[in-house]
Amino acid sequence: MNEIMTVEIELKFIATPAAIAALPEWIESQKNQHFPPQTLANIYFDTADKRLRQNDIGLRIRGYDGRYEMTVKTGGKVVGGLHQRPEYNVDIDSDQLDLARFPQDIWPEGWAVDLLQAELQPLFRTDFTREKWVITYGESEIELALDQGSISADTLSEPLSEIELELKQGTQGDLLALAAELAKMGGLRQSNLSKAARGYHLAQGNPPRELRPFLVFQPVAKSTVEQGMAGGLESILEHWQYHEELWLRGEPAAKTMIIDALAMVRQSLAIFGGLVPRKASTELRALLIALEPQLEPKSVDAALLCYSVDYLKCKLALTSWLITAGWRPFMDAKAQAKFDGSFKRFCDIMLSRSAADLKEAFGHNLDDDGYLAQLPRLNRQLIAFQLLSGFYP
Repeated sequence: MNEIMTVEIELKFIATPAAIAALPEWIESQKNQHFPPQTLANIYFDTADKRLRQNDIGLRIRGYDGRYEMTVKTGGKVVGGLHQRPEYNVDIDSDQLDLARFPQDIWPEGWAVDLLQAELQPLFRTDFTREKWVITYGESEIELALDQGSISADTLSEPLSEIELELKQGTQGDLLALAAELAKMGGLRQSNLSKAARGYHLAQGNPPRELRPFLVFQPVAKSTVEQGMAGGLESILEHWQYHEELWLRGEPAAKTMIIDALAMVRQSLAIFGGLVPRKASTELRALLIALEPQLEPKSVDAALLCYSVDYLKCKLALTSWLITAGWRPFMDAKAQAKFDGSFKRFCDIMLSRSAADLKEAFGHNLDDDGYLAQLPRLNRQLIAFQLLSGFYP
């Protein structure tokens, strides 16, 4: 087979045993074509200095049914659990690398492929059984893959139990709508960590992941207001999912970071509310408001909540809103024209208003109760500074 480049668009879910047990019945409710299970052995490669990882490149050899396939995945985009990455695949005769089979232009400029191949070494592996169904949904063909096995590096390993939805043909809207139907089954968690990301972490010795503060959002130069809003929300969603992983791995303080992320999403919607009508985010805001109290009890069980239907529904709603630009159908031409304007100018205006608001609130002496009463206002404006101050040194 000649080299083929595709853009992989898929949603990843971590699945509980209960969800896997319920999956066959759910699939039977869909129009589907079943494919027999395959045993897949995958070896991932990199240089000693992790040059591929530093350039957001993944390289693996996959063995199945006596055949071998070599794959390169280059830099793409992850929003929530939706992964979009260019992917290059070639059939090879053995489990030995042959980078010359790929086009030269997929590598960073100046890379000598023959020298690179000499430096590559196996880093980690994934071994799993994959069972597939192709589901016809709406106007789309969507592949559902159930992967069960393990990820290992040296003496370290962790279980692999994933359900992936990959868009083979059709629209992202259908993919997200099918995911929403699947989510009703329960026992699923939307994941933004690829198998490779998990493998790299094991290869580093599986060090503890640390809490991360949400830093000031750094927009792309000359961003439009729409790009600024979407980029900020994507950063918040990434922050949410990172700390969800920590909470599930036993870090109780990560729950506070998740609560903060939900508040940041709601405040972001308020910041842009002068342009985006409230009705554009009615469902999303309702889901956020419903989820927040479920996080508050000290005794809340991380796994029970993070694998719950309500929790996944909320994350999927935010992911879908971002991927499909769910605000656009609610905006008239005048509002869209403003949304296409300069994000820098928008930040100038909104930060000026934030400063005036804080000056009015704190420009005179307050007693302890007065300061406490202003705490919600202060928190709202701090979020505004985090989302809107990236243009300023």
